[in-house]
Amino acid sequence: MAILEVNDVNKAFGGLKALNAVNLSVEEGTVHAIIGPNGAGKSTLLNCFVGRLIPDTGSVMFNGQSLLGIKPHQINQTGVARVFQTPEIFTDLSILENVMIPAFAKVDGAFRINAWKTVGTRGEVRDMAEKVLEEVGLHEKRDIIASSLSRGDKRRLEMAMCLVQDPKLLLLDEPTAGMSRADTNNTVDLLQRVGTHITKIVIEHDMHVVFSLADHISVLAQGTVIAGGKPEEIKGNPKVQEAYLGGAHA
Repeated sequence: MAILEVNDVNKAFGGLKALNAVNLSVEEGTVHAIIGPNGAGKSTLLNCFVGRLIPDTGSVMFNGQSLLGIKPHQINQTGVARVFQTPEIFTDLSILENVMIPAFAKVDGAFRINAWKTVGTRGEVRDMAEKVLEEVGLHEKRDIIASSLSRGDKRRLEMAMCLVQDPKLLLLDEPTAGMSRADTNNTVDLLQRVGTHITKIVIEHDMHVVFSLADHISVLAQGTVIAGGKPEEIKGNPKVQEAYLGGAHA
């Protein structure tokens, strides 16, 4: 069953057609990769999923509900979480506090300005946060200030901040960007281990990451989906090799 349906989505910026009649169907419980060369429209498409952009035409349906015209925090509350290219964390707070904030929002349905005064005494919230930190391998570092973490650990922390919300759909925008090969491999391992019940959409340039994770791959080129299929089908597709893979390091 499809959890996300994208139908005939178009988006232009002035005279530039960023997305052209994009159709996409993401099956529940799968890892769906979106790949393509720079400027293909990948990030534009992702921004249409999270309320940062509204398509000129077309529809984006999540669990049967339209995501168009809904504010980003409301989309998050429907069960969509996003990991950004640059980790978005609270650098002056501890790792545990970083994860407790979205956990508290999950419990209460919304984050209120004065809520932080009581969050430290909320056993349920702390338990949720510590459990997720165990899953991502950061529990022993839970009292460390987040700014001191390596890039790989900052990515793990941001992942924990998403996972604690128990999303139905996790959007990962280049989750290994700027990482060493060791950190990249650790991130792939993490994504394979955690949130196995969560549908994931991964935008990624690193073909090693894509082919390690993806159940299905959609290929964007010049704002249009030019191919889609299982990883082995995409590897052998001449149109894909011409548009993207031929110039990439697998």
